[in-house]
Amino acid sequence: MRPSFALSLIACVSGLIACDAAAAAPPNVVLFMADDVGYECFGCYGSEQYATPHIDRLAKEGMRFEHAYSQPLCTPSRVKIMTGLSNVRNYAGFSILRKDQKTFGHYLRDAGYVTAVGGKWQLFGAEHYSGEFRGKGILPEEAGFDRHCLWQVARKGDRFWNPLLTIDGEDRQFGPDDYGPDLVTEYLLEAMEESVADGRPFFVYYPMILVHSPFLPTPGSESRESRDRQQNFEDMVAHMDEIVGRFVARTGELGIDNNTIILFTSDNGTHKTIESRLHGRTIVGGKGLTTDAGTRVPLVARWPGTIEPGSVTDALVDFSDFVPTLLQLAGQTIPGDLDGKSFAPVLRGDGTTPREWIFVYSNPRPEKTEPVRFVRDQRWKLYGDGRFFDVANDPGEEAPMAEPPQESSIRTLRQALESMPAEGQMLLDFD
Repeated sequence: MRPSFALSLIACVSGLIACDAAAAAPPNVVLFMADDVGYECFGCYGSEQYATPHIDRLAKEGMRFEHAYSQPLCTPSRVKIMTGLSNVRNYAGFSILRKDQKTFGHYLRDAGYVTAVGGKWQLFGAEHYSGEFRGKGILPEEAGFDRHCLWQVARKGDRFWNPLLTIDGEDRQFGPDDYGPDLVTEYLLEAMEESVADGRPFFVYYPMILVHSPFLPTPGSESRESRDRQQNFEDMVAHMDEIVGRFVARTGELGIDNNTIILFTSDNGTHKTIESRLHGRTIVGGKGLTTDAGTRVPLVARWPGTIEPGSVTDALVDFSDFVPTLLQLAGQTIPGDLDGKSFAPVLRGDGTTPREWIFVYSNPRPEKTEPVRFVRDQRWKLYGDGRFFDVANDPGEEAPMAEPPQESSIRTLRQALESMPAEGQMLLDFD
């Protein structure tokens, strides 16, 4: 064999091995969870009121989920999405995630990922909460994250203009012309770049500060003095979308598009003071409610080369499903004690339906509220008190059905409700 031919053959084989190794490498993950914005506020779900071109692009180049459901309120959703467990098993109290909980930060760091979180924390029990909550939760460095840039860890302060942020364990007060969401964005983009330079996969979790109240002008608003709540909210949605676009652009610049999955969702429905038009009807924000307006959230995913562009799925997704999904994408074993079901096969387009129903246990402030439980599928919804709704045709739950139809799916929901605990199992002691 001639030396030149042998060298060429070795180079070719080495190249194929390198390509195979790259193909087998676990994907980078960017997970956005916006704050207080329902599915009705996005162009890819049919809105003509809000400017969301970058999130719409994620859906156009990837997959849109029609049936993704959160908890009705923020902290419960954060606990659920991070641990893969139903709130009935591990919800302790508002603003709290117990220190003994294992999060997707732990799982992915153990799998070799660089982990970074930025945005809104609200899981430690900051100083402005009463004594039974204060400091009873978990810090970001205890929750599996190598780096963090967060609002509301141990202290509150402002979140938008003049923000107080905790950056890698140190509180930092910024000025009146500094905008919190942009500072967090720059921090996380830098974390991505450093991970790529180090040759390690990254997990960036961005529980966004936007678009929670107070509804204030953004850097893109016409006036910093605007007091128009509805217009300011729409500007905040647009700025949130612009931030998502910056991450998409940066993955392209770094040459990691095909090995980066971007997921976008929201922690619960829109604020009750906001009205949105969708498909000819007005949807009043349902934050805190167990209706579709409070729990149906956007979920779009982009992973070039893996997710079929323009895909739309009716697969049910519960917030407990994110942990097993990320574990499967990372090539890790999924623990058997999680409530979540991986929707990674749905992303890959193999036709698998991960679940027949979802279960929601909602008791956000157990020191003064009573638990509400329900199970549902794409059409039917059964509450623990026996109320039954055809939510596909009655999303506002205005008319409970006196006689549910005798369908196998109804029997499945009844069995599902009976299979889950009726009371929370890890509440703080409020006596």
